[in-house]
Amino acid sequence: MTSLSSLRLPDGFLDVFTSRLVEVNGLRLHAVTGGDGPALLLVGGWPQTWYAWREVMPALARRHSVVAVDSRGSGLSGKPDDGYDAGTLAADLVALMAELGHDRFDVAGHDIGTWTAYALAADHPERVGRLAVIEAVIPGLTPSPPFFGPAAVNLKLWQFGFNRLPDLNEELVRGRERLFFGHQFATKAATPAAIPSYAVDVYVDAIAADPRALRASFAYYRALDETIAQNERRGRTRLSLPVLALGGALWSGASAAHTMRLAADDVTEVVLDDCGHYPAEEQPSRLVETLENFLTADRQQAHSG
Repeated sequence: MTSLSSLRLPDGFLDVFTSRLVEVNGLRLHAVTGGDGPALLLVGGWPQTWYAWREVMPALARRHSVVAVDSRGSGLSGKPDDGYDAGTLAADLVALMAELGHDRFDVAGHDIGTWTAYALAADHPERVGRLAVIEAVIPGLTPSPPFFGPAAVNLKLWQFGFNRLPDLNEELVRGRERLFFGHQFATKAATPAAIPSYAVDVYVDAIAADPRALRASFAYYRALDETIAQNERRGRTRLSLPVLALGGALWSGASAAHTMRLAADDVTEVVLDDCGHYPAEEQPSRLVETLENFLTADRQQAHSG
């Protein structure tokens, strides 16, 4: 198990947070937990780990019991052959939060973590208080772009088709993980250097060091037919809980809000200027401020009243 002390982390991080391995339904899940207050689950995207939230976790922990998870197949969590559809991933995290003592919680998801976050809110409404989706394209909700659509759109989403290949993608990427995954960070962030090289190394090493990890990283995409069918069913019942839909102006922009308005009645739209696909690392202070304003809105109103 990788020690937190071996990672480059914000000052004081180790005084607040603990790395934990939790067994749920025969699956080992890794989470980094700390803080005090209402529970907040952070679900990361592809091809990242819990580490993507490191810059926002200390500030959020001042008012929340923060749980940053490595979902099934990522980081230090178990990597079974199946179970990568959104419904199963959501059930994993409901069990994790219950094991940690949190029967009700808020959830923030980024990138493909929004697929799980949306499934959590739709499938387990009694567990989720507020939902934040960050840089979200949610298959089954977001309209699929045409194959011969604008180049700018297709260049942003080309990895969806590649990642769904049954075998060839693994053969092409294995041994070239730094090239392939490094390209994702260099081209999706506001600038090629916005995600520091030491962070890219953490994400790449987590995949390259475990022969099962590369297959697992593609498994989310290979399960898309099932996730899409689930989301088409979920979309028939609109979400009533408050939803924050946040995008970076230099990547998804307002598309997260457009997506969530197809599924929810109470959507707050935020677009961060000078930000690409990774707000938690590119604009951590602004993301914290936005999340706090959203998550504590009811308490602030009650206090002012």
